[in-house]
Amino acid sequence: MDLTKWQIFCHRILGRSLKKKARADVSLNKQLEQAGINIMPEVYLAVNIVTTIAVSLISIAIVAIFFVPEIGIIAFWESLQDPLSKEPCRIWEYWNKDIVAQNQDVVGHGCPDYESRVFPPAARIIIPVTGGLLIPWFSFKYFKGTAKREAKLRGAALEKYLPYASSYTAAMSAANASPQIIFRSLSMNEEIYGDIAYDAGLIYRDITLLGFDLITAIKMSVDRAASPWLTDFFQGMVGTLTSGGNLKLYFLNRAEHYSRENRTRLQMFLETLALLAESYIVVAVAMPLFLIVMLVIMFWVSGSGSQITEGQMYLIILGVLPMIHIAYSAMIWLMSQEQKM
Repeated sequence: MDLTKWQIFCHRILGRSLKKKARADVSLNKQLEQAGINIMPEVYLAVNIVTTIAVSLISIAIVAIFFVPEIGIIAFWESLQDPLSKEPCRIWEYWNKDIVAQNQDVVGHGCPDYESRVFPPAARIIIPVTGGLLIPWFSFKYFKGTAKREAKLRGAALEKYLPYASSYTAAMSAANASPQIIFRSLSMNEEIYGDIAYDAGLIYRDITLLGFDLITAIKMSVDRAASPWLTDFFQGMVGTLTSGGNLKLYFLNRAEHYSRENRTRLQMFLETLALLAESYIVVAVAMPLFLIVMLVIMFWVSGSGSQITEGQMYLIILGVLPMIHIAYSAMIWLMSQEQKM
């Protein structure tokens, strides 16, 4: 794939110095393959390091803005008058107009009660620690873990599509299609089978373009599979081919197995939705009705421990109750996104 301008820039800075170390890192290379990140490992490391340095410099620059003498944010804050001293100074200025006229250029006009704001001492420590240490460290860990996160997401997507892809391979095998034709056909249906089509396309590429035999190509796909399910699927194919077993029967058995696993996964999803629906009826429908009645009674009935202000009642009705519905909607949407294909 073509590198972006930022990737090219980072590679020119650190790519050569990281090349030997990056290519010797077996774990990193495997994570890049599983994540489907088609760049060289030295480019990946160079981008992570340079991006971390850039974020760190920006963070340190923001911290420096606070501590620049005379023109920094802290200096500006401490040049302002403390709100607690405004009223005493206003009274003093009213009774000492002559002194005020003589001290027009003096801060506070000579008021003895004048005090400047004091920047919180804790903030003087928190800001540099956060901007100078925590943000750079978290940035490095975040960018470094990009391949691992992508591999995990890709593995979850593979497990969602594998039951349907295995049924497709079983149908193709029942029609006496060769494994090479099966992988080619599967790779051409990426809009239906997602990332599994990508893995199948790599196997077809290894066979037709790179000249590997079928078993070697499938063994190579085992190493770059991001899901344990897909790893078992390919390893089973290797075992069946090397032992002289019936590949058609293997595809049929795998299709049935993954279909059961998929039904179990969907059943758990439906049971979770049913549980959320029951709790929604109680928490978001029934409870607010009783709560509103109780709030109105508490609002009108006086007595120690039972009073509630009008503002508190509006806050609960117009703030808390809608948030319950929003929270349930967000949970259901997130769960639906996990099952989305």
